[in-house]
Amino acid sequence: MADERSHPPEPIDLGESVAGEEDPGASLDLPVRSAASRDTSKPPAGGTGAPKPMAPGDEAPPGTPSTGEDICRACGGTGKLNGGACPECEGTGKVNVGIGGA
Repeated sequence: MADERSHPPEPIDLGESVAGEEDPGASLDLPVRSAASRDTSKPPAGGTGAPKPMAPGDEAPPGTPSTGEDICRACGGTGKLNGGACPECEGTGKVNVGIGGA
């Protein structure tokens, strides 16, 4: 009985996918756009242009992926602390915090 470990495995052909089909995304040619060709007069899609300002209690700017609005821990969501506006949320009672575990 021959020992199967005595023969090295056949080399893997990296020219084919596991399914034996050509990668359809590999042949997709997209035009390259230089910075000079971009229209900078419009804000990016889905954005409003200028980023919203951050409050001192925010962990990231509003609209950042993997973040969300939460109640300010300093004032408990009231927006008031020691008779004035809460300095952490700037009186809104809300802060932007990370919600992902990554």
